[in-house]
Amino acid sequence: MAFSLPPLPYDAGALAARGMSQETLELHHDKHHQAYVTALNGMIESKGLAGKSLEEIVKAAGAGGAESQPVLNQAGQHYNHILFWQVMSPNGGGDSLPAALAAKVDSDLGGLAKFKEDFKQAGVTQFGSGWAWLIVDGSGKLKVTKTPNGANPLSTGEGTPILGVDVWEHSYYVDFRNRRPDYLQNFIDKLVNWEVVAALLQQGGLKSGQTA
Repeated sequence: MAFSLPPLPYDAGALAARGMSQETLELHHDKHHQAYVTALNGMIESKGLAGKSLEEIVKAAGAGGAESQPVLNQAGQHYNHILFWQVMSPNGGGDSLPAALAAKVDSDLGGLAKFKEDFKQAGVTQFGSGWAWLIVDGSGKLKVTKTPNGANPLSTGEGTPILGVDVWEHSYYVDFRNRRPDYLQNFIDKLVNWEVVAALLQQGGLKSGQTA
């Protein structure tokens, strides 16, 4: 077995009208994400990963310290991007959330407007490369957080991500140049697939289905 690059859940040009160009998607998915998959597959035998799920590898690498960082860099980014593609839609954005998710956002995060601002700020203030997240923490509450580079809330033990946005420059530079705040505003206003986020909340996070 080996890890594989899942196809996008929409055409590469499908998000262009929502602010993410076909050029960005083709570079990001076909080149960057594929590179993480290829590198991770190259580690399966030497790092003893055979038979382990992607989620197991991410969690173990996160707990393994500096020695496991090379694995986390690739496995974390593979997991992160699988989630990233799924939580966007050509019909995304808006303020109409499924009822159960809307109730959790209200009770745990102070409402949708506050969540959007906190989520955007998490992405803006992540120095250098990394990710901003909406997670379910150990107590079952929603929380906004961020991680550097290829790390994610599974690897840090902070919780289970149900929404993530990539703030590596390759995710936005073609369309927004150095305007990361504008990219994040566009993501939260026009791209998020709230139905998928609600489904991930209900099922307890992403199940990649991928095993080394």
